[in-house]
Amino acid sequence: MSWIVRLTLYEKLMRLDKPIGILLLLWPTLWALWLSAGGHPDWLIVWLFTLGTVLMRSAGCVMNDYADRHFDPHVERTKNRPLAAGLVSEKEALALAGGLTLLSFLLIVRLNQLTLLLSLAAVFLAASYPFTKRFFAIPQAYLGIAFGFGIPMAFAAQTGGVPALAWLLLLANVFWAVAYDTEYAMVDREDDLKIGIKTSAITFGRYDVAAVMLCYAVTLAILAAIGVSLHFGWWYFAGLAVAAGIAGYHYTLIRNRERGKCFKAFLHNNWLGAAVFGGMLLDYLFA
Repeated sequence: MSWIVRLTLYEKLMRLDKPIGILLLLWPTLWALWLSAGGHPDWLIVWLFTLGTVLMRSAGCVMNDYADRHFDPHVERTKNRPLAAGLVSEKEALALAGGLTLLSFLLIVRLNQLTLLLSLAAVFLAASYPFTKRFFAIPQAYLGIAFGFGIPMAFAAQTGGVPALAWLLLLANVFWAVAYDTEYAMVDREDDLKIGIKTSAITFGRYDVAAVMLCYAVTLAILAAIGVSLHFGWWYFAGLAVAAGIAGYHYTLIRNRERGKCFKAFLHNNWLGAAVFGGMLLDYLFA
């Protein structure tokens, strides 16, 4: 196998050809970077966190495929992934995940001690999440913590501390992650039931659609409370209104539980995250 082919397989293993995961990880990190700096973040820190997001999401994808290497061959959507198809070895996958994690750590090695300590927790969360599908009824909540741990890290990097606001923002991200990843899990529910993996779509059962919409509502309510506490203006709340409209659109996609439309709703969450950030950015610029 040529190196070009092998690198292409590594790219697919890291899901660089499917950037939605990077975006869903990046938006809450950007929320935190702007909030923690009052709208004027350190651009070096923004760059470091953006690149770190790409690296850690890639490492998380590799670890996810390693953890699910015995399940993915039995799921229609995942059976052709490089590890599941036997095109990449388990040792290669572990080496790749380790290398990506090391690179992400080197990015922040010069930041303060608190950020470094939090990064160790972030690595643990990213590496352990794939295994929670064996025993957590709603592993998507754990994913929300893992995907949102850039939030306390961003506050730590820019302020040297992690205030209550950071944890509140992390909580909002947990509910958002449960919403969008339940939509994702609704696509694979039939296969997941057969192989015994636990997901929120299975746990919520016939109340899955209602649960998704409730999680969206809680996310937006927490973000609105943050806006009130920080005395944001109408730009910020206009962004939340757009995000609420997007969530409403997702209801029209998932209400009949059609696989294709549920997956479309999942992908569309990129725009919800962007709407929140856009409103925040405009409020800092023009309020």
